[in-house]
Amino acid sequence: MAYQIYCGKGFETQKAERFFKERRIPYQRVDVIKYGIGKRELESVASAVGLDALCDKESKAYRESVICYTQNRETILAGLLEKPALLKLPIVRCGKKASVGFCPDVWTQWLEAGVK
Repeated sequence: MAYQIYCGKGFETQKAERFFKERRIPYQRVDVIKYGIGKRELESVASAVGLDALCDKESKAYRESVICYTQNRETILAGLLEKPALLKLPIVRCGKKASVGFCPDVWTQWLEAGVK
C-alpha cells in the first residue's frame, strides 16, 4: 500500500509532505480542494479516525456551514463531500489506517510497524 496525502494549501500540509520526503517515503498527493475526495475514501477515513476528527471546526467555512448544527452522519458526510474546505487537512492514508492533521508520531509508528 502506498501512502496518500489528501491536502490543500496550508502549513500543516507542507510539514506532512516534508516528513515523507525527508524519509524518502513515496506518497501520492491529492489536492482535495481542487479535485475533492471520493465517497468511499471519505467513509474509510471516517471509520479510521472518527467523523468528528474530519471537520475543521476552526475554519470559517465550517462555522458558516449547516453541518456544524447537525449530528446526522449522512448529512455531515454529504457536506464534506460537497465542500472539501470543511475538511481538516492533511489527511494521510495508508490502506485502512488514516490520520488527520500533522501527526508525525502516528506516521512513525506506522513506519516502524512496516505499514506500506
